Amino acid sequence: MKILQSFRLWSCAVVVVAVAAVISTPATSTWEARVAHLETLVKCPSCEDLSVAQSTQSSSLAVRHEIVAMVRAGDSDSQILTTIERSYGPSILLSPATNGLGALLWVAPVLVVVAAVLIGARLRKRR
Repeated sequence: MKILQSFRLWSCAVVVVAVAAVISTPATSTWEARVAHLETLVKCPSCEDLSVAQSTQSSSLAVRHEIVAMVRAGDSDSQILTTIERSYGPSILLSPATNGLGALLWVAPVLVVVAAVLIGARLRKRR
């Protein structure tokens, strides 16, 4: 019975975190907001674990200027990120890619939750 209660608690926690992530996604209506959002997605080329928005290194400033220029030119967010990734390599993005091996990083948590639900259902049936 404790396993089932623990499973329910963890399931609720996962749902709450997922809802919070969806709600906290920034709205990018103005170009300044788009630039600010894109700057949080790109890693500083010469720093460790900092976005270009957080860094004051000259390499980060250069990337920020590139982002501003591309947003003003009318490029989409995906075009901008692809261009920056092509210029600096795949490690420049702070979030994993949604294709290839990066897709596994996005799908793995969902598979773990599905497996946990199935195991919980089996344990419930046995009792």
